[in-house]
Amino acid sequence: MRAVVVEEFGGPEVLKVKDWPDPEPGPGDLLVDVDFAGINFMDTGSRVGFGLVGEVPAVLGVEGAGRVAAVGEDVSGFAVGDRVAWVSVFGSYAQKIAMPADQAVPIPDDIPSDVAAATMMQGLTAHHFVTESAPLAEGETALVHAAAGGVGRMVTQLLKLRGARVIGLVSREEKVTAAKAAGADEVLVSSDGDFVDRVLALTDGEGVHAVFDGGGANTFWRSIEVLRRVGTLVYYGPLIGEIPTVRMFDLPRSIRITYAVFADHIHSRELLLGHAGDLFEKIREGKLSVDITGRYPLDAAAQAHIDIESRRTSGKLLLDPRR
Repeated sequence: MRAVVVEEFGGPEVLKVKDWPDPEPGPGDLLVDVDFAGINFMDTGSRVGFGLVGEVPAVLGVEGAGRVAAVGEDVSGFAVGDRVAWVSVFGSYAQKIAMPADQAVPIPDDIPSDVAAATMMQGLTAHHFVTESAPLAEGETALVHAAAGGVGRMVTQLLKLRGARVIGLVSREEKVTAAKAAGADEVLVSSDGDFVDRVLALTDGEGVHAVFDGGGANTFWRSIEVLRRVGTLVYYGPLIGEIPTVRMFDLPRSIRITYAVFADHIHSRELLLGHAGDLFEKIREGKLSVDITGRYPLDAAAQAHIDIESRRTSGKLLLDPRR
């Protein structure tokens, strides 16, 4: 099979499409022909050696959708030809992948495979954020960083379904339309962290109930500045810049900080199916839109990484291993 392989850590140029041994499903596994693989910021961290891949050479990617090609021993509930989606399964930038069956989510007949692939990482992350990390009530206000991005759009839409007010933050004027289309009530353009005064003005000086910050170290302390008393900072940007160091007495107004690790918030098959099922239902009902803005063949994986790291993209980027 063909796969996107990292033989040394570094920039996008280290991504090489190579012939790679076909995986074999062991007991409890499925072998899946990959239709789409999701491109995520965590993949860029793996590429530079952030510690998520382990040893090289290795195949990148943790998210995707495809069709079951073979079923390993001791697996029930799946058959050859079933469509499944997954997340947190390394080796997804490839034409085939072997995965534990308990990591596979059946795709409903009325959900396209590309939409399913685009929903898993960003959708499940956003769903956990708004239902557990910071479950805002009707009339409460949130600041959503990168509101035109994949996670930001999902968070915005899900918050609006809860009746919250959303102030969206984008890095460029051309992203305002996308953030508003996701439902943001107000959208601020800021590329250098100059949003504090404007957010406080929009909230009569009180600040917001929650900030969803994937902007990295550059925005961490400014996000804290715009939180009201006992507000919550949902932080998920450790791959961008230095990881902030926090002393307890530095935290004002009894605020709370949560660092959302995917393995912690989707830590059982029951939760995986429950969160995914609710997302698919909202998509089916037209309440949640998944915006796929870029599709790349395997040979263009390096360009996909250049694009996502440029911060100029919005929505979800996918690899198509069939091309």
